[in-house]
Amino acid sequence: MEFRAEARYMRVSPQKARLVLDLIKGQRVEEARNTLLFTKKRVASTVGKLLQSAIDNANFLSTEKGVDVDLDQLYVKSAVANDGPRMKRIRPAPMGRAFRYVRRIAHLEIVLAEKNKNGQSHATVVGEEEHKTAAPKAAAKKRAAVKKAGASKKKAVAKK
Repeated sequence: MEFRAEARYMRVSPQKARLVLDLIKGQRVEEARNTLLFTKKRVASTVGKLLQSAIDNANFLSTEKGVDVDLDQLYVKSAVANDGPRMKRIRPAPMGRAFRYVRRIAHLEIVLAEKNKNGQSHATVVGEEEHKTAAPKAAAKKRAAVKKAGASKKKAVAKK
């Protein structure tokens, strides 16, 4: 099960937010909290509040909705900073000119998931099993298509 939290229209550039979000991707929730506490970037406090909101969402579902969630097993599955609308501004320049600049806005999103007892998320385990069976089949189809194309080229050359 996944638990999400979003913060939209944050006054920070997405590039700067990604620097902080990349620090916590894949970490357990407690480790991510500690990382954010000791990060000196300005957006770290906002990301910390967003992480707490995602934890509270998981807690709400576990208590109110009856979903079985172990909060100690949660980890940051994905943390994304997308572009928001851009504010165009003008700065006065010498001789009556004007320089344009852009103030960027970010939409932040954090997704938490629960790890299984063996340390991997359920989605990852299922995905790996499907990948193991699908890869040989796809490779065999590709080889058959290449052989078929090669045979038709040889026939065309022989007819000339």
